[in-house]
Amino acid sequence: MAPAQRPALGIALVFLMAACFASMDSLIRHLGSLALPVLLILWARYSVQAVAMAVWLAAKGSFRAAHPRFQLLRGLLLLGTSAMSFFGVQLMPVAEFTAITMLTPVVVTLLAAMLLHEPVSRLRWALVLGGFGGALIVIRPGSGLFGWAVLFPLAGALCYAAFQVLTSKLSSLEHPLTTHFYTGLIGMGLLSLLLALGPWQVWPALAAAPPRQWGLLLVVGVLGTTGHLLLILALGLASTATLMPFVYVQIAFAAGIGWLAFGHVPDAYAWLGMGVLSACGAATAWLNVREKQRASLSVVTVDTIAD
Repeated sequence: MAPAQRPALGIALVFLMAACFASMDSLIRHLGSLALPVLLILWARYSVQAVAMAVWLAAKGSFRAAHPRFQLLRGLLLLGTSAMSFFGVQLMPVAEFTAITMLTPVVVTLLAAMLLHEPVSRLRWALVLGGFGGALIVIRPGSGLFGWAVLFPLAGALCYAAFQVLTSKLSSLEHPLTTHFYTGLIGMGLLSLLLALGPWQVWPALAAAPPRQWGLLLVVGVLGTTGHLLLILALGLASTATLMPFVYVQIAFAAGIGWLAFGHVPDAYAWLGMGVLSACGAATAWLNVREKQRASLSVVTVDTIAD
């Protein structure tokens, strides 16, 4: 059976991916509470990805990047997204943080309209407004609930939206596993340079850390790397339009793990805002993919007629 004919398995992999990312965010919050430097946790996450993908690609012999500048820019954007996430979960509950970062699809709509001059329908604008409305319900400006910490998930959503727009335009130029390797390599290289030249005393902290914390740092890297690989595999089993709405299950995983690990339960307003965000984000993601598929079908049809 062809991989594209197995949507149920693809959806199952997306659920596993969401569980990996929610678990990783909660573990990052825990490691931060143990006074491990966040930059060190971030370095461990990208180092594991770079090493794991290097071993994978070594067996295939496909390290060559067709467009290194694309890989560099893509790696920088994802590193910025991760940095906002790793610092942000130290200051906000994981569930609420995750919900706000799920603004990404609606931010993609804005960037596509502003930078690529793509037409935006009234329905899309309504979903954009609804998504930001859901975020405002979660944040509740003026309440003092999260304060300036909300800038982290908002900045993360912006970085990840730019990352998605770039990837959408250029993804056909590179193999996804090769791109996954360079994403890890760029993150590890830049963070290693930053840690070596900066004033941060992270290596003594790592040397003094007990074996358990070393193990947890390794788990962070494994969860992040595995989560992205699961998404790549899922996209080979089902269409993006089928899979993307299920990405929002990560909010539920984050809420459940946050309750088990930290005893935090979102209040009624937070649940309402997360529901609005999920609905608007999932609908926007579905529309994005459907329109792209229709555009591709139109091109194929025109080419077929021309032939």
